[in-house]
Amino acid sequence: MILVIDTNCLLVSIPKLSATRWLFDALKSGIFEFGISTEILEEYEAVIGGFYSPNLATNVVELLPNLDNAIWVTPFYRWNLISDQDDNKFVDCALACQADYIVTHDKHFNVLSSITFPKVNILTMQELKDILAIS
Repeated sequence: MILVIDTNCLLVSIPKLSATRWLFDALKSGIFEFGISTEILEEYEAVIGGFYSPNLATNVVELLPNLDNAIWVTPFYRWNLISDQDDNKFVDCALACQADYIVTHDKHFNVLSSITFPKVNILTMQELKDILAIS
């Protein structure tokens, strides 16, 4: 399974005591493949650095592209399927790496369920946890 992980989901899964830490651990252990682009890494770094610390952000953005399950892509086409322009980088990455799902809690992505082409599926973290059968 190939996923693209929205920043909001990655952010809450980083702390070791987080109830959603399972996502970060699954990502690191290679339970699934994940798509990543320069734009996404830059957003991860800015948001994690602003919310936690610049040092933690640096560690995360150095780790992710070096994992064996990372699929590095450079989207060459901008689909502009979401009204929040900042979220389109995740859709473009998902299409470029042929992701099965975007994992997000952002309601802006809900519009994707009504778009038949190109088809981009979304999951919440709980739906992903159920699919992966993580307790």
